[in-house]
Amino acid sequence: MSAEREKPMADADVNAWLAANLPTWKLENGWIRRTYKTASWKGTLMVVNTVGHLAEAAWHHPDMTLSYAWVEVRLMNHASKGITSKDLELAKKIEEVVHWQPGKEGKGLEGTPSGDMRFAYIKYD
Repeated sequence: MSAEREKPMADADVNAWLAANLPTWKLENGWIRRTYKTASWKGTLMVVNTVGHLAEAAWHHPDMTLSYAWVEVRLMNHASKGITSKDLELAKKIEEVVHWQPGKEGKGLEGTPSGDMRFAYIKYD
């Protein structure tokens, strides 16, 4: 943990970074946010637990709102009272892990079966 607080970024800089790197995330009311649509409560819990693990490992904690088939993740650096590089980097890691589709990589992991709702997880963009 660093003793010095990181200064928040200007909204224009945050919006430019998001547009270039995470276009599905938006800056609204002082937070960067993203809603993940899931196939069911099971998928919602899997997203929440994934975000929780990544946030705890990074020691940077989002706010989340959830329902049966969606999870909204909101990031803002509470200590800095604004968006910092920590928020952007955590958002990038969350996006990378939640939207990982091993079956599309053409490697050994096939991913969840498509077309069978018993195995549905997240609704990929």
